[in-house]
Amino acid sequence: MRFKRRLEPHSLVDLVPMIDVVFQLILFFLVSTTFAILPGITLQLPESSTAEPTAMTRLAVVVVSREEVYLNKDRMDLDALDAALAQLSPAEKAEIKSITLEGDKQLPYGLTIEVLDLLRKNGFRGINLHTLEK
Repeated sequence: MRFKRRLEPHSLVDLVPMIDVVFQLILFFLVSTTFAILPGITLQLPESSTAEPTAMTRLAVVVVSREEVYLNKDRMDLDALDAALAQLSPAEKAEIKSITLEGDKQLPYGLTIEVLDLLRKNGFRGINLHTLEK
């Protein structure tokens, strides 16, 4: 006589813990990721043997010429840059610790100084010059 087994093995894959872990990983990477806000133009940055890495900043100024200056992704000229920086409230200026300044290696020195003067005139003191490491 054969007895029937009452307990049959059930193999069940529980996906809920795995989905929870994947969801938490996605949230972690979303929170810890910084996004570049630079315009998509090609510059030949100057090289420096003493360059240091800098943290990503909220404001980036890219200078191509006197008529082509980018504040983050917005294209403008020097006068419009001055007006855009002047429109920032004192609270926003206090929140922004530093600005990244990028310029082509062929950019005239005088134009670089003009942009630096505009930034300092508008209350920005922490200005990082973006260069390439040698």
